[in-house]
Amino acid sequence: MAKRLFDLVGAALALALLSPLLLLAALAVRLDTPGPVFFRQERVGRGGVPFRIHKFRTMRHGAGGAPLTVGDDPRITRSGAFLRRTRIDELPQFIDVLLGRMSLVGPRPEVPRYVALYPPELRQRVLAVRPGITDPASLAFIDEAARLAAAADPEREYVEVILPAKLRASADYAEQASLWNDLGVLWATLRRLAGHRT
Repeated sequence: MAKRLFDLVGAALALALLSPLLLLAALAVRLDTPGPVFFRQERVGRGGVPFRIHKFRTMRHGAGGAPLTVGDDPRITRSGAFLRRTRIDELPQFIDVLLGRMSLVGPRPEVPRYVALYPPELRQRVLAVRPGITDPASLAFIDEAARLAAAADPEREYVEVILPAKLRASADYAEQASLWNDLGVLWATLRRLAGHRT
């Protein structure tokens, strides 16, 4: 109950405080290339229930291809490259927090394709809590895009190396989740993002 209240207050405050930035980002997406402002993609939430996540669109509308984005992907728009680099594309997920589909802190929600690869014991632990905007695994792999770009086979690198490590970290978080731990993760996320952009 306390965590949900914290999520509601935090998400509402974030959307209010960041509204000028969100409007500028939406305008940049709209003026850059034709298509919707938001990118909606199916992810797997708490208890294995699917939902459609909110992000600012960073790719050309209708672009297909692999679910992983690696290096200078030609599908990424000019505004999208900036939004991805600064993580501004993730900010609309505060809407998903208000809707109860996500939490401020929790395991990052995956697409069904990769959730199908979860070992049963880890799947149960990770999906026992609401997915989040940030978590310890996200901090540990903040350079994930660069690691994938450097890999000979990005898909294999993700499935065999990165995903298992993230799953273990997410399962550990789920078992030790508390409001105090969430505050620590949020503070660490803000510090890492500030440092990541310098």
